[in-house]
Amino acid sequence: MGLPALEFSECCLDSPQFRERLRSHEAELEKTNKFIKELIKDGKSLVAALKNLSAAKRKFADSLNEFKFRCIGDAETDDEICIAKSLQEFATVLRNLEDERMRMIENASEVLITPLEKFRKEQIGAAKDAKKKYDKETEKYCGVLEKHLNLSSKKKESQLQEADSQVDLVRQHFYEVSLEYVFKVQEVQERKMFEFVEPLLAFLQGLFTFYHHGYELAKDFSDFKTELTISIQNTRNRFEGTRSEVESLMKKMKENPHEHKNISPYTMEGYLYVQEKRHFGTSWVKHYCTYQRESKRITMVPFDQKSGAKGGEDEAVILKSCTRRKTDSIEKRFCFDVEAVDRPGVITMQALSEEDRRLWMEAMDGREPVYNSNKDNQSEGTAQLDNIGFSIIKKCIHAVETRGINEQGLYRIVGVNSRVQKLLSILMDPKTATETETEICAEWEIKTITSALKTYLRMLPGPLMMYQFQRSFIKAAKLENQESRVSEIHSLVHRLPEKNRQMLHLLMNHLAKVANNHKQNLMTVANLGVVFGPTLLRPQEETVAAIMDIKFQNIVIEILIENHEKIFNTVPETPPSNSQLLLSRKKSTDSKPPSCSERPLTLFHTAQPNEKQENRNSIINSSLESVISSNVNSFLNSNSAPQPSLNSSDLELEVIKPNRPNSLPQNPSPTSPLSPSWPMFSAPSSPMPTSSTSSDSSPISSPLRKARALYACKAEHDSELSFTAGTVFDNVHPSQEPGWLEGTLNGKTGLIPENYVEFL
Repeated sequence: MGLPALEFSECCLDSPQFRERLRSHEAELEKTNKFIKELIKDGKSLVAALKNLSAAKRKFADSLNEFKFRCIGDAETDDEICIAKSLQEFATVLRNLEDERMRMIENASEVLITPLEKFRKEQIGAAKDAKKKYDKETEKYCGVLEKHLNLSSKKKESQLQEADSQVDLVRQHFYEVSLEYVFKVQEVQERKMFEFVEPLLAFLQGLFTFYHHGYELAKDFSDFKTELTISIQNTRNRFEGTRSEVESLMKKMKENPHEHKNISPYTMEGYLYVQEKRHFGTSWVKHYCTYQRESKRITMVPFDQKSGAKGGEDEAVILKSCTRRKTDSIEKRFCFDVEAVDRPGVITMQALSEEDRRLWMEAMDGREPVYNSNKDNQSEGTAQLDNIGFSIIKKCIHAVETRGINEQGLYRIVGVNSRVQKLLSILMDPKTATETETEICAEWEIKTITSALKTYLRMLPGPLMMYQFQRSFIKAAKLENQESRVSEIHSLVHRLPEKNRQMLHLLMNHLAKVANNHKQNLMTVANLGVVFGPTLLRPQEETVAAIMDIKFQNIVIEILIENHEKIFNTVPETPPSNSQLLLSRKKSTDSKPPSCSERPLTLFHTAQPNEKQENRNSIINSSLESVISSNVNSFLNSNSAPQPSLNSSDLELEVIKPNRPNSLPQNPSPTSPLSPSWPMFSAPSSPMPTSSTSSDSSPISSPLRKARALYACKAEHDSELSFTAGTVFDNVHPSQEPGWLEGTLNGKTGLIPENYVEFL
């Protein structure tokens, strides 16, 4: 039930019912007053709590903003960059949200606390003041009335009239005060319906504005959230693959720690105990020692592995001699003596084991027998980039594209190893490899065929994209923007040997078709990059750093798949710079000679398998005779700069070459007559008779030929030639520098980048 109305007409009567109704109104006002008082107190507590919450969230945002991710390796993938900046994005969102919260908190005092306090003081307070005045007048009126009624009737008439007038005045004043009080009470009761509720509504509106701002922030954050989710998933997938690789390497290191040593600038390094003479005897101090054979420099760093701190200054000496210490001459085991050029006396060192001492003495050319501890753990694969190799890959691709392009997990799911090896043995059999049939029997499962394709690529003497370009491809994947990455990889692909590039082109076309059916086979470009990155671009040394770069190998494969048409069907816009060639030249002089599959792009000619062996030999012999005779005549009649002479041994070498075995050794030496370090004379555009060879025939070389420049080049050394595109060189022949040719231009003989020319 609601409150009864207070009638002004009842103010004069001041009946008990009126007073009862008035008291109910007064009780309601008191209840409202207490409620508003508590509400203001709770509102202030809420504002204080919101301020504390905002401060805590700001501190949390500051902590997120200050933290910086540091990834393993010298560069980051796009996914890692996205994840790394995510904390700053989170901090920005939280700060933006807290800025809006602070505006809401500041408005809360203005729109909620202040209006409620004002209503309580001005309205309810005024009603209380009116009540006090009403109670005072009531008491006064009742007192005057009682006094007036107690007057004796014997009083004078004038006195009685004066008393009546005074009572009338008091009654009138009481009546007016009663009317004003009733008016005020009812006014406050009506005002509280809007002046009390309106501030609460304004506060809630501010709260809704804050939440709406959060909603808008969430909408704006949605795109980054999606990108971040994908990056996190990609990074997790890469982590799973990388973790298994690192774990595998760790197990290998546990089993054979000496066979997986990292490439180091030092000939030998490790911990040794060095004998130091004291006043009261000798002590053995642990040092981390390094030795360089070229400079004969030994560096000793006192270091405590327990505390992880150095125990003194570094010391370096130049080795004079190293001698094994006999066991019966010293109490310690595994000792050897070192004499230095720049330090008097003998330095006695203790190795960690007999094997460790042997390695140190071997490195220092000591008197211990020399053992070769560097075992070549690379498998001697029989796979080659010859016609058999291309035939195997084409057959596998044809089978996959015709029978299993939509199989889920294509290339990710591996086949049974025994069946994979059996299929490979059939495909690699020379008797059946050259058959024209391009289909693999339907009895072979698709997963067996895909595993055979990957296994064959891993069996090559080197990765398809070559060890010498591995770091260049990785660096290209680490460039900041996608356009630069594609351009650099485009250039690097065209620096690959021709057969490597042809095989890579064949493979990328196929993988692009696989990726186009990813909705069925679930193999996206990213998934294919994970599968083929370590196969096509494996590093020469298996290290943790190399494993950390697997993610960039995957990116290279992704770029090749997505841009295969541009990369393989168009020529790069700009050729490789001279500085890049010089760097490649310098690196190649420090490494072993490349195998057949690692020759530069102009050194290979894809032979046709359907020619008979007799025709091949006859054509080769006739070609050799014409080459030898023409070169001898040109040499005898030439007036240009001196050219390398052809002696009897050279002629004998050329004649012997047609009769050598069909297959080349895996790692021919630079001086071996079987080394494929001479360019092919049987180029498609050659005016000489083209030789048809068998599927794995060895290249036949021509000592002196003409070549035309594909790009312009400016010499950076006196030994090099400067030229423009289209220049024709005479007497072109291989140089001792891998990747370079020697030729004559305008009477001057110098070096020419092999990738810049084509033979005529």
